[in-house]
This record gives sequence, structure tokens and C-alpha cells, in this order.
Amino acid sequence: MRGNHKLIKITLLTLACVMLNACKDGSEDTYKGMSAEQIYNKGRQAMIKKYNQEAIKDFEALEARYPYGEYTDKGQLAIIAAYVDNEDNGEAIAAADRFIRVHPRHPHVDYAYYMKGVANYNANFSWAFRNIPLDRSKRTSVYAQDSFDAFKLLIEKFPNSRYAADARKRMIVMREQIADHELYIAEYYQVQGADLAAANRAAYIVNEFSRTEAAPYALAIMYQSYKNMKMQDQAAEALATLKANYKDWDLYLDTN
Repeated sequence: MRGNHKLIKITLLTLACVMLNACKDGSEDTYKGMSAEQIYNKGRQAMIKKYNQEAIKDFEALEARYPYGEYTDKGQLAIIAAYVDNEDNGEAIAAADRFIRVHPRHPHVDYAYYMKGVANYNANFSWAFRNIPLDRSKRTSVYAQDSFDAFKLLIEKFPNSRYAADARKRMIVMREQIADHELYIAEYYQVQGADLAAANRAAYIVNEFSRTEAAPYALAIMYQSYKNMKMQDQAAEALATLKANYKDWDLYLDTN
């Protein structure tokens, strides 16, 4: 009986190994005999059908089997978009950074810069903030800043890029959010009675984000904080700037 059990165990192990190798070989045969162009087109078709995981697998296989070449470069760019479509924004950012590092003079490297900005932009608008009414100004602006920086770099390096116009529009959204977050911090300092910290943070908003909706509120914080610190000249200058640039300037002042 003991010998029979041993024989059955060996048979089962052998069968398992055969099945495992068969599965493995089937996986490896998926791209057997396919050219770089064929694998690339397979991935593109998967993307069109929104089979993003399949597309990612195809583009990874393309690079593994053909490390260099026109279609490999195309695949490296396409996989960034596949990651973005699949909401794998971290993977998309890493893939974009890698392409920029390896192909800094590639004719389509502007796309990598753009998609890096898009991935950060999408990461900034997470599921929670898309579906739950939360105050975005209270949220750290790391993704917003990274998105803004990526788009800014794209425009600086490739001002005539086909992606520049959309990048500028997205930068406006990110700039507003970054400024709102900075204003939230300045207001916090003001409430805590840290007038110098509040004035400095507000001054940063005025200097760096003068064309945002946060700017007049920042000027009002500067005026009130400097006034509290008996810094009359600075307070007067902040108030004068507020009056000169905003018709309803008095609405931004705390009259309580």
C-alpha cells in the first residue's frame, strides 16, 4: 500500500509538471514567429478595444523580444498611454521618465513629457475627489505640482508641440489648485496667530500665482497680517495693490 501511495504521488507530480510546462509553453508561443510590427499592431488593436491589460502585455513582450527598433520605440510610447487608460498612473509616470531618459532626442519625446503631465493630472483627480465632495484646497498638491512642472517643461522644450495647447489648459487648472492649497496654509497660519508665516505664505501666492483666484485673498491676508504686526508700510502697500487690481477689493477683507 505504501508503495502504491508513493507511485501515485510521483505520477501526480509528473502530471502537474507536464501541465505547468504546457501552460508555460503556450504562453511563450503567443508571440512565436511574430515580427516587431505585428506585436506592436496587436497591442494597438487591444488598446482600441480598451483591453488595456492585454495591450500592456503585448508592448512588454515587444520590448523583451525586440529591444531596439522603430516599433519598439513606438511600443514604449504606447505603453505609457495604456497605463494611463488603465489608471496605472504610477507605472505611466515611470515609463514616461524612462523614455525621456533613454531617448532624450527622439522625434516624439514631447509625447512622453505630455503623458507624464497627464498621468500626474489624473492621479491628482483620484476616485475619492471625483466622487466625494471634499475640499481640494486641503489636499497636498504634490501631483498637481508634478503635473504643472511636466507640462511647463513640455512647453519650454517644445513650444510648437501638438500637445502644447492642451498642456496650457491643464496648467491653468493645476495652477489654481496649487494656489488654493497655498492659500489654505496661509489662512491656517493666520487663524493660529502666526502673522509673519501667514504674510510670507500669502506673499508667495501673490508673486507666483498672481493670475489666480487666490491672489486677492492672499493680498488681504498680507494686509491684515502686516497690520497686526504693526508693519504699516508693508500693510499699506498690500492694501494699495489690492485696491489697484480688484474692483470689489473690500469684499476680500475681514471686517469682523
